[in-house]
Amino acid sequence: MSSRQKKTDVILIGAGIMSATLGTILKELVPDWNIKVFEKLSKAGEESSNEWNNAGTGHAALCELNYTVEKPDGSVDISKAININEQFQVSMQFWSYLVKSGLLHNPEDFIMPLPHMSLVQGEENVTFLKKRFKELSNNPLFQGMEFSEDPKKLMEWIPLIMQNRAADEPIAATKIDSGTDVNFGALTRLLFDHLKSKNVDLHYNHSVNDLKRTSDGSWELKVRNLDSGTVESHTAKFVFIGGGGGSIHLLQKSGIPEGKHIGGFPVSGIFMVCNNPDVVAQHHAKVYGKAKVGAPPMSVPHLDTRFIDNQKSLLFGPFAGFSPKFLKTGSMLDLVTSVKPDNLLTMLSAGAKNMSLTNYLVQQVMLSKEKRMEELREFIPNAKSEDWDLVVAGQRVQVIKDTEAGGKGTLQFGTEVVSAADGSIAALLGASPGASTAVHVMLEVITKCFPEQMKEWEPKIKDMIPSYGVSLMENPELLHEIHTSTAQVLGLSEKQPSFS
Repeated sequence: MSSRQKKTDVILIGAGIMSATLGTILKELVPDWNIKVFEKLSKAGEESSNEWNNAGTGHAALCELNYTVEKPDGSVDISKAININEQFQVSMQFWSYLVKSGLLHNPEDFIMPLPHMSLVQGEENVTFLKKRFKELSNNPLFQGMEFSEDPKKLMEWIPLIMQNRAADEPIAATKIDSGTDVNFGALTRLLFDHLKSKNVDLHYNHSVNDLKRTSDGSWELKVRNLDSGTVESHTAKFVFIGGGGGSIHLLQKSGIPEGKHIGGFPVSGIFMVCNNPDVVAQHHAKVYGKAKVGAPPMSVPHLDTRFIDNQKSLLFGPFAGFSPKFLKTGSMLDLVTSVKPDNLLTMLSAGAKNMSLTNYLVQQVMLSKEKRMEELREFIPNAKSEDWDLVVAGQRVQVIKDTEAGGKGTLQFGTEVVSAADGSIAALLGASPGASTAVHVMLEVITKCFPEQMKEWEPKIKDMIPSYGVSLMENPELLHEIHTSTAQVLGLSEKQPSFS
């Protein structure tokens, strides 16, 4: 083992969208800091950020029904949708800044305009969608949303879904043209190309085996070069763990108290991909349905137009699955080895509370292709088996922790940052909305971990993100200005709504 200690300012573990975003922001704020990235795979954006691993919706809460909850009194709570939409606007502003500054070129390589739609069937669901539409369309963030339950209008919007559909059940949809499709795999690779040009040290095929505090408060990492088998020691003042599901093990190795009583529950996904160009050409939208009873929020069925490798494709899913791995390229022992004395009770409590989820996952794993086709036919009545192939998506590790609201072993369905009290280390855990809110989440990391520098950095952050520290919902004029400029810079203009 090499005993030379290699010192640096910042180490980013994992070459996904989160590390790419954090590295890019830090390079803009403090260009002279030294940054190293360690990734165990051979290139960037291959795990959770990869475009085939379901990082690609551009979650702006325009169509995802699980972000708008019907309360017991029948009203619809849209607060989560507002939060997520505002966070996505932050991402759009940052990407727009990168394009305007010439740091990224050809935005169409990673973002495309695409209508976002919600689709429901049955009287009760139609009533819910109508209420949801009323709440959202009154909000400046969701201007331009349309609602229809007229089959003729729906035929115009979604011909593939409406063809040969029995007319015996009420059906309704909302549509908003200002949605996007984001290829986070492509964006991750573009950001790492940019970071490389800024002298960031990128080390692929390098696995971080261990990390510990040194006497001066820095972090010392043991890093194995997977090509040569040698282990090196690297130290940094600040470490970010952005290794997807693999973050949990490294957080536990760090030994920080904030990482205790936290576990992870892996859920895998399977998509169906259309291999018939004629079918692909008939659909142009992201269409989200309603999750089945007992299904976790991340398995809301949706039929998505996607742009991958500059080609239009069509995906349906996700079907949930189970694997004890925390990463697609992880180990079958990941789940077992993540159980420690401090989180054992948390994990057991979560297991007891989530029997219905476990049953649901078992049923999903057992589905035959024909059974999956039956679910697809709820969206496309005349779908043919031979037109669709199965693709295994990425692993999602849902955070399990003790919360005041949910008690011991509560399963969390969001994205969470866990950081040490002194701000020297931070880890990103969780899943959706993940990549879409990467810029907001990484600004949260910077605020938590570099409080002393925030005053000095704020003008530059506002330069990159004009709405920083401001609620867009409460400032419709600024929202209009930002919408117009980001749409223009990112090449989305022709699909934007006209703001009144």
